[in-house]
Amino acid sequence: MSKSSARRPFGGKSSGTVTVIEAQVHRSSARNARLAFILTAVIVGLLSAVVAASYIHPILALFVGALIGVPMGGLVWVLVRIWPVLRLLWWWLPEIVLTTAAITFWVQLANHTTTPVTLVVVALVVGVPASVPVIRRAVFGWALCLFVRHRLRVCFAQFIIANRSGSLPLILWARPTPVGERVWVYLRPGLSLADLEGRLDRIAVACHASTALIERASDGNAAYLRFDIKRREVLTAQVGSPLVDVIDSATPATDRPTPAVPTALDLPDVDIPTVTLPMQSKPAAKKPATTANGSQPAATSSAPEDDVSDWI
Repeated sequence: MSKSSARRPFGGKSSGTVTVIEAQVHRSSARNARLAFILTAVIVGLLSAVVAASYIHPILALFVGALIGVPMGGLVWVLVRIWPVLRLLWWWLPEIVLTTAAITFWVQLANHTTTPVTLVVVALVVGVPASVPVIRRAVFGWALCLFVRHRLRVCFAQFIIANRSGSLPLILWARPTPVGERVWVYLRPGLSLADLEGRLDRIAVACHASTALIERASDGNAAYLRFDIKRREVLTAQVGSPLVDVIDSATPATDRPTPAVPTALDLPDVDIPTVTLPMQSKPAAKKPATTANGSQPAATSSAPEDDVSDWI
């Protein structure tokens, strides 16, 4: 990562751009490579010294362990240090292989055939897949798989920049489906299934698709996910039911009377059964209670009781 400090005309300075994620990956790679070198050199050196001590003097065994551990640690350091480059090569591996194969095919064909034969072969190789619909759709589907892999990588980079933390996932492989593409992804720390489920609309926009779905590809590993990119709907065709062929054509049709459906109703026209409530008998008069000394309490004036039937 470098920061530009070149001056513009008329004394102005250009504003350098610094990518935070690239700087973080650079520092993380250097730190991990240093730790991997130390751990590998110490562990391999000690194990080699212990094994060599059973055959030679212990002091000489320490030198033998150092001679074995340091180169092994250096090899691990190189692998960890160039991991970002290896990951970039993995992202572009299909394109690199296809381009190399196409160039090799063209060079070998041009060196071993004449110009008219070369043109005819190229026309057949390009024209036949383009003219046959089945082959054309298959080639276009695999080309979209390559396209979707890079669009997903761009989405993951934007999500990590927004989160200010995380590492880019490892996009494994992709294959075409009847509705679009299916991609398998292995997440690294910084992203999860819950984070991506809330951003499926952005993923669909980035992939120029209709919708995007995501689910776990393994029950025991939450980092192993499967993306389904949908570009079209295949369940729109009308399919004939096989039950029609089962019915006997000689079966007579059943005449079913069509009931009269009223178009308008008036309240008096509706037949509602009349509900008559039974007359309730008056409750028997209770005997007045006596006080503690045996005398009856003073009579109180009571209003005439209402007939319940008057309220019904």
